[in-house]
Amino acid sequence: MKPMITEIPILGEAKIPTPVQKRAEGAESIHFVSDEDRIVIEVDDSQITRKVKAGQNLPYFELAGPRASIFFDPSKLKCALVTCGGLCPGINDIIRSVVLELHYGYGVENIFGIRYGLQGFIPRYGHELIELTAGFVTNIHDRGGTVLGSSRGPQDVNEIIDSLERMNIGLLFMVGGDGTLAAANRIAETILSRKLMIGVVGIPKTIDNDIFMVSRSFGFDTAVDIATTAIISANNEAEGYPNGIGLIKLMGRNSGFIAATAVLAQQDVNFVLIPEVDFDLEGPNGLLKALEIRLAQRRHAVIVVAEGAGQKFFKKDKKERDASGNIKLNDIGIYLKETIAHYFKQQGIEISIKYIDPSYIIRSLPANANDRVFCNFLGRNAVHAGMAGKTNMLIGHWNNRFVHIPMKLIAGKRKKVNPKGSLWRSTAGATGQGSLKNE
Repeated sequence: MKPMITEIPILGEAKIPTPVQKRAEGAESIHFVSDEDRIVIEVDDSQITRKVKAGQNLPYFELAGPRASIFFDPSKLKCALVTCGGLCPGINDIIRSVVLELHYGYGVENIFGIRYGLQGFIPRYGHELIELTAGFVTNIHDRGGTVLGSSRGPQDVNEIIDSLERMNIGLLFMVGGDGTLAAANRIAETILSRKLMIGVVGIPKTIDNDIFMVSRSFGFDTAVDIATTAIISANNEAEGYPNGIGLIKLMGRNSGFIAATAVLAQQDVNFVLIPEVDFDLEGPNGLLKALEIRLAQRRHAVIVVAEGAGQKFFKKDKKERDASGNIKLNDIGIYLKETIAHYFKQQGIEISIKYIDPSYIIRSLPANANDRVFCNFLGRNAVHAGMAGKTNMLIGHWNNRFVHIPMKLIAGKRKKVNPKGSLWRSTAGATGQGSLKNE
């Protein structure tokens, strides 16, 4: 097995005393972090013991936080911030925390927001910059969405870097999912190859919580919170009619974390379907037969399905992709609704099925209190890393600590629900659904 490379590239030696210390004068002294402060990645004692006995170094992440010395001179630095991809609760909180830490913590005066994602770097689109002042961001966390706007799809890396040079940007913060972080990696590597002094720091955004080596992403807590409300509504609808069925489609293109966690939070669900666990519709052990048995016994049922589940039921000769390069999903929610209705009509059983898709409502809402606090830590730690000259990295959360993660480490990988792990085991136990697969 290849050793895990976790070193973070730096633009140069950090020689400037940080102004963060001045801000702390008169209060308890700030605890500065050094690059020798590290968080071991592995937590399994047997794995740690095995590596130590074999004389292997334990892989680690750098601990995030303010450094005593920084690379950039705040009085001369210009920063830019861009948000890309789909909406997610907490984006405005990230923008706010980055701007406030740059302004009040480091005294940076020139902070610019790039409009509409990576398009904002390309002159032909004509998107104007936004000057991000402390006053501008004061109340933006009360709004959902992103005050900068967003877009999907790649743009020419060299055009982006040329734009950064024209604006004299020294530090770029990129907020986005795996596609954005892959673009950030290409931008950072090209910057280094061109021997430019521009730092690139990523802040991972995925409502699905599926970024590799990141234990938690912002927006996920809010999504689960609101998803449980949808489950309550679906359960009330199902119980209100004879043979009532509540069907909820939740986010989760490749990973079923929202669906599984929301089901555990509310525990009113009888069947949960996620991309990582295969299931059948027809046959003695399929969903339709299990649903029929459930209705005969209890007269109502609630089903939660993640948007990426059950894609095998759709036949496509060619996989179409969206502007971000993601495979376009077929609508499993509508398909299930129609398939269930047709099945019970054939059985001569009258049902009442109610379908709920809260996805776009959830994506565009303001973050809840837990996510707001989490975003505050992410944004401020991103600033600390960038000011110290770190580049081609993202701020992640691992073993209950905020850490520096190399962009390369997450490239092309996704975190998934383990079908044999505790999350799915608990979820399946809460529903009592058993296997929905014909062996």
